[in-house]
Amino acid sequence: MSPSRFTAFASLPLLALAAVGCSTEPSQRPDTLVDLATVQSGPRVQADELNGAIASKPRNTALLARRATLRLAAGQPNAALADVAAALEIDDADGSLYYLQARTYRALGQLPAALAAARQAAQYGFSGPELPLLVGETHLAARNYTAALDNLDRTLRLDPDQPAALFYKGLAYAATSDTSTAVQYLQDALARDPRQPEILHQLAFLLNAWRVPADAARYAALGMKLDTTSGLLSYDYGRQLELRGRPDSALWYYRRALALDTTVYRADYRLGMAAARERRPAAVIEHLQRALRRNPRLPQARALLAEALESQNRLPEALVQFRRLVAENPGNTHWTFKVWKTNERVQALLPDSLRTAPRYYYRRPAAPARPEPISPISSLRPSAG
Repeated sequence: MSPSRFTAFASLPLLALAAVGCSTEPSQRPDTLVDLATVQSGPRVQADELNGAIASKPRNTALLARRATLRLAAGQPNAALADVAAALEIDDADGSLYYLQARTYRALGQLPAALAAARQAAQYGFSGPELPLLVGETHLAARNYTAALDNLDRTLRLDPDQPAALFYKGLAYAATSDTSTAVQYLQDALARDPRQPEILHQLAFLLNAWRVPADAARYAALGMKLDTTSGLLSYDYGRQLELRGRPDSALWYYRRALALDTTVYRADYRLGMAAARERRPAAVIEHLQRALRRNPRLPQARALLAEALESQNRLPEALVQFRRLVAENPGNTHWTFKVWKTNERVQALLPDSLRTAPRYYYRRPAAPARPEPISPISSLRPSAG
């Protein structure tokens, strides 16, 4: 599962149970009369502004840590890691530097390294709720739910109103199929941070999965008001419409979800399933191919895709899917037969030089040789002499 942006807790990447979307900043169209160099801002620019100060004071760990923090916020974790490493070469007993290193490793997805750096941060005296919060979220990303919950509980003992810890606890319980407890923790997180779209998305997603679409609709609608660019929230709203018997409206929201965020594979999945019911194989192929690239275990998706490819006479592609179905369902005679039959059809379309198996042609057996005509028997009469 990929981390997504959680604006209230910018210091930590977010683990999402649903497909994770990325929101982008709206494109700016500045007046051409304005000198952009005078109005640029943001973490990347602020980090670059520290270059001169660091060049004049290269052993100032505070400046290096500040630039690393800004580069991390600007989405430059490798550059941030280089600054942290330089600072640790100067002072390897600063717990805050190890904490910053742990955050950077986590942003890079290097979970064991992040946990090791967090242990060093604690060893060198770094304390505060943000450290167990980082460790708990990292364990959550590694699917070590017991360790995640232990560290999130430690965070809440230090800061009982920490919405991020409550949020991650909700995700941990959802991952262990304890949906009722997960919803409770997510609602507690929302009470402390009521304008956080990511919490609203997770609540809507879980309530839809729990078949409580009326409550899911409320959270999804509020989330869409707060974040008009979220494809995940559009999917959540469409899903509750489908569960309430309004499939046409649901399909509109699924299409909107994909227009906002092409990574929302569940929207592709629902659109592909609808196309299969309507017998539109081209649409089935378009949506289910994308969905399966992101989640290869979607129920019925591969079977419908294989059959749609076969119906469109895209036999080599269909054969690939049928073989995967055999691998996923060993012993299934139907898919085994499909592999054999489709492979025969694919081989028949190939020229002889490209066949992976010999092709046997019918040859008419040679006609039996006719016996030679019988020669006349010579006369046995003795010649007159």
